[in-house]
Amino acid sequence: MVSQRSVTSHQNSGHKQGNKDIIEPRFFSLFPLSLTDPACRNSTCPADKPRVRLADGGGLYLEVAPNLSRRWFWKYYFGGKEKRLALGHYTETGSTKVVVSLKAAREARDSARKLLRSGVDPAQQRQLDKLTRHTAAGNSFEAVARELHATKQTGWSPRYADRWIERMEKDLFPWIGSLPLSDINAPLLLQTLRRVESRDALEAAHTLRQTAGQVFRYGIATGRCERNPAPDLHGALRPIVVKHMAAVLEPAGVAALMRAIAAYKGQPLTRTALELAALVFQRPGNIRQMEWTELDLDAGVWTIPAVKMKRTVHGKLNGRPHLVPLAPRAVTLLRDMHPLTGHGRFVFPSLLSGERCMSENTLRTALRRMGYTNDEMTPHGFRAMARTILVEQLNLHPDVIEAQLAHGKSGPLGAAYDRAEFMAQRRAMMKKWAEYLAQLRDGGKADTARRKRTTGAGRAHA
Repeated sequence: MVSQRSVTSHQNSGHKQGNKDIIEPRFFSLFPLSLTDPACRNSTCPADKPRVRLADGGGLYLEVAPNLSRRWFWKYYFGGKEKRLALGHYTETGSTKVVVSLKAAREARDSARKLLRSGVDPAQQRQLDKLTRHTAAGNSFEAVARELHATKQTGWSPRYADRWIERMEKDLFPWIGSLPLSDINAPLLLQTLRRVESRDALEAAHTLRQTAGQVFRYGIATGRCERNPAPDLHGALRPIVVKHMAAVLEPAGVAALMRAIAAYKGQPLTRTALELAALVFQRPGNIRQMEWTELDLDAGVWTIPAVKMKRTVHGKLNGRPHLVPLAPRAVTLLRDMHPLTGHGRFVFPSLLSGERCMSENTLRTALRRMGYTNDEMTPHGFRAMARTILVEQLNLHPDVIEAQLAHGKSGPLGAAYDRAEFMAQRRAMMKKWAEYLAQLRDGGKADTARRKRTTGAGRAHA
């Protein structure tokens, strides 16, 4: 049976060196023997006692509970007050696995004693260290990035907010997420971005440099760091080779394209959507999501709600709808569509489910079937086609075209531009554009299989 000596009363002697309030205990002068591993392992506590304390020496003791939980403590005096410092479990309840061995407990006691002799309260130092670690964790790149995301996401679109944090989780957090902002310098950030760059994701690498810069700017504003290393990487990453949306940009190519659309043998909905895309040159998503309630065919106007436009969250919630004047040919196409889909919500419903709009790949696939590769023409290319031809061939004013494209104008004149929608000029332009497309279609050769395509890079922005 293990001898269970309780911690006894003791004499205290003050140090003449260091803090006069520090008193190191002189333990077990009557019991100089120390604990052994077998004694610790076999120690027990009677059921009628709350605990038993087994002395080792120098203030260290093992506290045993009736449930056989065994914990190490060091008893010391600081500022004239008796204090205890927990040093961990020897074994936890219901387990025989040693967590903090006798040797480790003695080393922890000796380390704490050194702090005590230097005038530092070990218990207070532990709390300070814990607070420092907690603060450092709150200053980590990942913690600050997530805080910024939570702060800003209400002003971002859901799609942008999701992509922002997904990029971070994939390419930055695994490498620098746990580091404090103040420890991340330009070379370290560059090394992390090089991993992204190495898989030829150049646009992602440049985007991550910008988003990392947002995190550091927020860190500076909230006192987590003092500088932003992201601008130092300007020019350090491989440049992005911009590839514009493919589009037909010459009259001969436009003529061949319009004839190919007229001769398309696929679904009537798809053929109509392609021709309407050429006539109104709105974003493909807006055309696919066109609803009958948005159309006033008698007035010849399509009203796209602000929430559907490519705008900031504020612009979607508070902006004006985008009005699209419809040429007579566009109105005719839509009237012809009404008997087919007018009973539902969408003008161009999904062929699989009328409750959803047409798939984003439907128009792209139709262009492929017509013989146009992804490098020659895309659904988005109708916008670039109209923007180029209207300026270069029909000599129309760029501001009127930009209003039809729903491209906002920056600078002090932006608000005035938003108010000046050029509706009369746009209505005339759309009629002229529809007549021009019809002339090109009817004036060219009917043999679309032998057509000569003239293609190029689109000049209209998204």
